[in-house]
Amino acid sequence: MRAWAVGVPAQDAEATRRRLQDAGLLRSGLRLLRRDGRVWIPVQGGGTPPKVADAVEMEFPEPPTPRPRGYQELVEVPASLRPELPRAFDVVGEVVLLRIPSSLRPYGPAIGSALLDFVPGARLVGEDRGVFGPERTRRLLRLAGDGSFVTVHRENGLEIEVDLAQAYFSPRLAREHERIAGEVRAGESVLDLCCGVAPFALTIARRHPSCRLVAVDVNPRAIELVESNLLRNRCRARVTPIAQDAAKFLESAPAFDRIVLNLPHEGHRFFPGIARALPPGGTLHYYAILSRNDASAELAPRLGALGPAEQWHVTGRHRVHAYSPDQDLVSIEIKRAHV
Repeated sequence: MRAWAVGVPAQDAEATRRRLQDAGLLRSGLRLLRRDGRVWIPVQGGGTPPKVADAVEMEFPEPPTPRPRGYQELVEVPASLRPELPRAFDVVGEVVLLRIPSSLRPYGPAIGSALLDFVPGARLVGEDRGVFGPERTRRLLRLAGDGSFVTVHRENGLEIEVDLAQAYFSPRLAREHERIAGEVRAGESVLDLCCGVAPFALTIARRHPSCRLVAVDVNPRAIELVESNLLRNRCRARVTPIAQDAAKFLESAPAFDRIVLNLPHEGHRFFPGIARALPPGGTLHYYAILSRNDASAELAPRLGALGPAEQWHVTGRHRVHAYSPDQDLVSIEIKRAHV
């Protein structure tokens, strides 16, 4: 686009720009140009002659279109429903997932198209209707975009192939994957129980080559992806993937120094088997959905399934993220006392 500009030597450009700005003569929205050994500063035109002496007309690049502050600015829904547009969404590789209230489901395609335009590199947008069944598969509805729900997600220096429709994975736990890997000591034996695509085991294996790791999940597709990801990240020799029900595996499991259990709704049902596999001095990292107002009361009876209270001690507990208006996903560290 054409605009008036003044040209000055490069060493005078910043001082001149400030003087023009203070005088209300600088034209906003256009970038400075470097041409013919000078810096050209756009100024207010106001007709002919321009307001600034020695200004000449020049061709400037079109100013960039302002980026929306949120995808909500790109969606057309009734004004009464705008407050219900979800604020949060997950980006997994090239796929965007979000939960939509029932009132907005008729506008799902419009929401999907807006997210496709708003999120850089997005290929597919899906509505997440929850995780179901023993294999923990998500019920997904395509809103916009193309291709499958298989994608490669990058976190903590790893490339993790995921199949969001057929194997469990949550990008919201990236910090937990790295944090737990930081707790592990070189040479430990670690069990990633109900592992999904095994981001905990992968992160630990990458950080601690001397550890012996086993990753167990009942979902064969999840274990297939674990195998692929171990090769992709060059740590196949450090992790043994096993497709088996967790309770069955624990019946004859060897002893482990540390166990990670990320099965928030029902993981405590494996506590008796975990108690057999975790020797004195061992550590359990347990993830649970707990009430925000009464977490300790909910946790106490679950811990009873591990065995006598004097043998098991909660040594750490923190909120990972909100799960619902009155519940949180909580990480609990439990240590077995030395005899």
